[in-house]
This record gives sequence, C-alpha cells and structure tokens, in this order.
Amino acid sequence: MFLLFFGFSLGKILEHECLHSFEVELPKDHSGMPSVLKRIEDLVPLLVNSFHDSALSIQAMPVIDGQSFDCILYTLQNINMAVKVVVDEINRPHMSHEFSSILPSNGNKLMPNTMLMYLKKLGDSFPVGKIYHSAEKEGERFFILNLGITEIFLHLITWIDDPNLFEKLLHFIETLLLKQGSRNLSATKTILEKQLVSIISLFPRIVAVSGGWRLRLLEAFTTAFRNCKVESTHCLAYLAAIEEMLKDDSAFKSCDPDMLSYQIVWLQELPNLLLKLGDRHPPLSKIHLLMGYHFQVILKLLLQIGQCSPQNSPLASEYNCLQWRLKEFYGTQVIAGPVNYGPFIKLPTDCQELSICCLYYFSSLNPDLLQSITFCCLCNHLEPSVLLRIIEVLESAFRAAHLPISDYIGFLVTLIARFKVYPGKFSSEENDTKVSKSGIFKSLNSAICSCLSQLGDNSMVLKLLYKHISREMSLKPSLLNMRGLFRVIVMLDRRLKQLAEEEVIDLSNSLAYYVLDASSASSCLTDTIALAEDSNKIAILKYYIQPCIFLLYGSDKLLNHVVKLFDSLVLDIDCSPVSQCDDNHVLKHATMVLEVACILNFMHHDVELHRGLSSSRETIKHILLKISKLLGSGNFSMPVEERHKVKTAFDQLRAVACKLHCLESGDVGV
Repeated sequence: MFLLFFGFSLGKILEHECLHSFEVELPKDHSGMPSVLKRIEDLVPLLVNSFHDSALSIQAMPVIDGQSFDCILYTLQNINMAVKVVVDEINRPHMSHEFSSILPSNGNKLMPNTMLMYLKKLGDSFPVGKIYHSAEKEGERFFILNLGITEIFLHLITWIDDPNLFEKLLHFIETLLLKQGSRNLSATKTILEKQLVSIISLFPRIVAVSGGWRLRLLEAFTTAFRNCKVESTHCLAYLAAIEEMLKDDSAFKSCDPDMLSYQIVWLQELPNLLLKLGDRHPPLSKIHLLMGYHFQVILKLLLQIGQCSPQNSPLASEYNCLQWRLKEFYGTQVIAGPVNYGPFIKLPTDCQELSICCLYYFSSLNPDLLQSITFCCLCNHLEPSVLLRIIEVLESAFRAAHLPISDYIGFLVTLIARFKVYPGKFSSEENDTKVSKSGIFKSLNSAICSCLSQLGDNSMVLKLLYKHISREMSLKPSLLNMRGLFRVIVMLDRRLKQLAEEEVIDLSNSLAYYVLDASSASSCLTDTIALAEDSNKIAILKYYIQPCIFLLYGSDKLLNHVVKLFDSLVLDIDCSPVSQCDDNHVLKHATMVLEVACILNFMHHDVELHRGLSSSRETIKHILLKISKLLGSGNFSMPVEERHKVKTAFDQLRAVACKLHCLESGDVGV
C-alpha cells in the first residue's frame, strides 16, 4: 500500500514523459517542490531497505515468481523516479531556496546525506544475483534489475566516490553494450527495451567521467550502435547520445585521435542507416510513416556534423567522403537504364529539407552526387517547392565555392532541357492534364534564369554555357523544353556577341528546325495566317517562337543562317532525280515546304525583322523560285489538297516578299 501511494505521488509530479522515453519532463511550476522533495528524502531510505530485503528474498528462491519480481521491480522504479526528481531539481538553474537550504554543500556537489547513505546500500547489493543465470528467464529478470540499479547510479554519477562501485557499474555497462545485439528478449521485452534506452541516453555522462574505461566503453558503444536494428528505439537512443557527445564545439576541434576515430565511424554509419530505413517498408504503410521520425533524427545529426566540422579538419574530410554512399539515397542509373530512386523522393518534406541543407556543407560537391540530385529534380513525384529549394541551396553552394561553375551551369541547363513538362503530344486545351506542369516549368525556368543572370557578364556566361545548351538541344527535347533553352539565351545575350561563328551556325540549325516543329505542332495553315491573328493556333505558334524572334531581332548573322537553312530544306527539282520523287517523298517534302513558307510569311509580317530579312534578299528569292518550280513540275505531283496549301502559302509569301525586297513577280516564278 505504501508503494502504491508513493508511486501515485510521484506520478502526479511526473505527468508525462518525452518521446521515446529519453528524458523525463518535469512540470514548469516548481512552487510545491520543496515539500515534495522533503517527502522523497524521507521515503528513499524505506524504499532502499524494502528493495534490499526483497533482493535477498528472491535470491534464495528456487524460481522467482512473477508477483515477487513485479514488486521488487516496481520498488526499483520508484527509487529511480525519486532520484531523478532530486537530481533534476539540483541541476535546475534556479533551484528553490527552501530546498537548497536543507542540502549540505560539498563544493559543487549537493545531495541529501541520508539519501546518499542509503543509496550506497543499494550499491552494495549490485549486482543482484548473477547477470547470466542458468535459466534464461531467471537470468533475464536479474539482468533487468541490475539495469534498473545502473540507471539510478548513472543519475548520481557526479556523487559516486566509491571506486569499487564505479568499476562494477562501468563493467556492467560495457557488458550490456557488447551483449545487447545477441540478447533474446521474451516476455519482458518492453521493460528491458525501455531500460536499455535510458542507459544509452545517459552514455555521454558516463564517458565524461569514465577515466581509464573511456576507450573500452566507446568501443562497446560503437559496436552496439553498428549492430542495432535501424527501426528500433535503441537506434534513436544511440543517435541522441552521439548528438549529445558532439554538441560541444570542442568535440569537433578535438585533437584526441581516439575520440576522432569513433566520431568518424559514427559518421560513416549514417548513410547506411538512411539506406536501410528506405528499404524496410512499403511506401505509405503506417510503419513507413513512423520511420519518417528516424530519418529526421539521422539527417539532423548529419546536418549538425556538416555545420560544425571545421574546414579542412579530418571530420570535414570524412563528411565529404559520404557523397559516394549518398548517391543511392537520392537516385542512381545504370548506363541508359531506368533511374532507381532512393528514399529521398518518398520522404516527408521536412526530411527532404534537412537532406537538401546537408548538400551545402560538402566543401566540393561531387559530380556523381550532383547527377543523383538531378535525377530527383526530374522526377515527376518531387514537389515543386522542393525542386526550387534544391536550386536555391545549390546556388548558395556555388557562391561558397563548393560547386564548380561548369557543374553548376550544367545542372541548371539539364533541368530546363529534361524537365518533363507533359507526357506525349502537345494539346492546346488549358485544362488538359498533359500540360498541367507547364506552370511549374515556367517557375523553374524563371528561377534558373535568375540564377544565371547573377553570375556576372551575361555574354561571357552564355559563351561558357553554350556547349551545355548545344548538347541538350542535339538530344531533341520537347518543344517547351527547347523554348526554355532559347529563353535562357535571350536573357543572357540576344545579340550573341561572344559566340564564335561556328556556334552561331550551330544555333541557327537548332533554331530553324525548332520553329518548323513549332509550326507543325500548332497546325498553322498558311491560308489563314494573315487573317486569323487571334486564333488559338497562331497564338500557340507565337508562344513557341517568341524567344527565337527576339534572338533574330538581336543578330542579323543568325537570321541569315536560318534563312539559308530554310533554302537548303526546299527541294531543288532541277537537281533531284525523278526516282526520288515517290509518293511518300512528295508528301513529306510538301509538308516541309508548307512549314518553311509559313514561318517565312510569319517573319515577313514582323516589322522589326525587315532590316535583317533585307540582307537575305537573294536567298529568299531563291526559295521562292524553287517552290515555284516544284508547283510546276510534273515529277513532283502533289495531292490536290497538299498542292492547294502549298500554292496558297507560296502566293502569300511571294506577295509580302516582293513588297519588302522590291521584287517583280516574274522574278520569283508564276
């Protein structure tokens, strides 16, 4: 009855515990603590005597019955609660005056003498029975009791002045850690796990005062950490202990090679834990969602190490070496196969934020890891806000000289060129699901243009960037991706001042084929182009080729090369053998002629292009002559409908070209 009353009293004080039972949280209102603490001081001797007598009793039993074990365990738990309350009150920055007045002072050590005297008696009982008993269940029960005693004295570690007791405790803790992974828990699994978590969480306090046992304990701790199950509460406790041992700045600046070697082992284990967690459970399962907290703890620790490791220190070097393992955390690809996405894609947003922040602290971001991050950026399942956040962090990494400019701009160009705006063919419907990501792509394009515009001289940036753009254009991305690339060029330097002649020619080829594809995609009929300026199809065409038109405004040289390419695409019937003019060839080339005529007609209606087009007068004249010959050739017999479209396009183009270039109709065919 006495024990029940005491447990109820302490239960009122300790209203709840923190997550995973790492720490007991005391109430903020300490007004009634002096009277409670005085009662605890009076009750602890009674509890210790009760435990001592019960321990002697159960040691004499052939078999410990469940009721006796529960009673002695409950007594031990109440002693632990009492000691925890007193120690927390003593360690509180503003300890109550009433309580401090009843405590004897011994330097910085304050503890009621009566409690210490009786707790020493508890230490004399340690260890209870045998840690390893012939009967497995019996041994496990004694083990649990000794764990409870150990936890009590770990709270009191500052006040332990008995070398023999100290040795026994440290030896027990070492044995506990080394044997933890092999212990087979049964009916008392919940009790034992909770006590193990408490011991592990107090480990930093143990190491700080362990003296000659320090390296032995660190080795045992590290072994147990590497062998524990990643989804267990034990793993969380180990991570919390590691974080506690690294909180002090001196931990990162330590010249102690032994401590550093263990810090490196702990750090190297973190990517392994991330990958193990990612493979444990199917997406969206309840257990998978619970694992989000484990990811958060690991990533916070990883971020803390990255933030606090001094530049060029051994720990910073090891942090950089993690990049190779973290590739699998983001995504990998074998040659040209599908991308194997790691856990990152499916993590909650707060965990993704932590992992993204970790990237900044790599002193030199590895190209392979950057490629893995790029895979994630191009994944359909990545939230737009996370994508933009990655760009923001990598921009900061670049400005801190953690990312070479060639890798940085290559990453940005790749995003524009390969971001999946829609699956399949273009649709002009605003609400079509195939274009539902166009708004995201627009935001992405704007963000990347903003990043590039801040790199310095824009024309020099384009010069540096162009090889990346050219490579991506050669892969024939979608029209919207191509438009995004042209938009980047316009933003940087539409006059192309720093591009070499061969680069301008290369760009003209990409531009010419792009505008022809845009014309085809918008199904622009030449017999309506001059009359239906507000039609949906014309609006689509204008949207696509707008960046290209701006480039043509800025560079007459580019415009001339584009017109020359158009000329080369129109079949010269005088040079083409009759055998090549089969039905498929005729239909295919008729479509090409129609698109060339459509685009040239469109360009001639833009007043700002007139000056540049005037310098291509002879080339345009040659195009018109070739189209005229095709229409009049018996070897190039087009279907009636196609012939009508080409004839209409030719007539419209001839009319505007003759007017602009002062040509006679007879000079360009009939």
